[in-house]
Amino acid sequence: MAATARRKLLLMGRSGSGKSSMRSIIFSNYSAFDTRRLGATIDVEHQNLRFLGNLTLNLWDCGGQDAYMDNYFSSQRDNIFQMVEALIFVFDVESKELRKDIETFVLCLRNLYEFSPGARIFALVHKMDLVVVEKRQDVYKALMHSLEDTSAMFSFKVQGFATTIWDESLYKAWSNIVCSLIPNVGIFQKHLQSFADISEVDEVILFEKTSFLVISHVTGNRSPGFKSDSTRFEKISNIIKQFKQSCNKLRSQFQSLSLRGSDCSAYIDSMTASTMIMVVMANRAVPDDGTNGDDAVDGSSAVNLLADQDPFSGEAENNIILANIKIARKMFEKIENLSLE
Repeated sequence: MAATARRKLLLMGRSGSGKSSMRSIIFSNYSAFDTRRLGATIDVEHQNLRFLGNLTLNLWDCGGQDAYMDNYFSSQRDNIFQMVEALIFVFDVESKELRKDIETFVLCLRNLYEFSPGARIFALVHKMDLVVVEKRQDVYKALMHSLEDTSAMFSFKVQGFATTIWDESLYKAWSNIVCSLIPNVGIFQKHLQSFADISEVDEVILFEKTSFLVISHVTGNRSPGFKSDSTRFEKISNIIKQFKQSCNKLRSQFQSLSLRGSDCSAYIDSMTASTMIMVVMANRAVPDDGTNGDDAVDGSSAVNLLADQDPFSGEAENNIILANIKIARKMFEKIENLSLE
């Protein structure tokens, strides 16, 4: 059995920037409306999050009040900034003290340079919903330009995200952050591609089961239309997370889901104890030139081609996909249990 790997994440930012709200939405199944009842973080709140079997995210949510901040950079700095894998610094886009926020960010970089020089740096420009749509990109780029120059002074490279709790942008940011901490994510990608090719499906997405953050995904070359929305995976995360919350309110558990529309079908099921998989298949048109399924130019499988002819083909297709998931499950469990050290 592989040893558990721990990744220390610092979640920092000035008081009221929205740190605890985003943590509660992503990792504690809060809705955006539920976060209104959250109080201010007192000192440091620790949360250990089991992620993909052997990986534990040790999240330090650091209160942003001035008194706590002063302690972080003086008496507690060796405890706070040692062995940090990633700093997630949250900027309130409407802050009246942006200069002070940046100064706090600089202090974080200075201490990380001393205690954790290999840490990854992420900046979340938060509450973007409060900025006029036409000005959002300009506001985000201006702040990130300043943060990039500042980070370079300490030999760090900062990665930024514009976020709000009211849409999928939060899931996009945190999916990128968490995936950067998974050393074998490339192996997931490789085997997802094999699964997609063998199953002759158009898109496959792997999610972490609790947070529904995107771990990996592959898109078939014959499905260019699926690529038109660059945030489609995070939108799915957001929708399914809300659906799971509705299930919980009804004292039910979300286990799997099958959807069949006029253009495509989608299947969501458990892959491993820590992951869920979503498989998307476009509905193939039946050729009207007298050719059979084997001659279809798009390489469609026989099951897909019969979709418009056989009223039971949808159920057969569903069973085939679920069977393929069951076969692949053992391999993905092995990948998940690989040593993360």
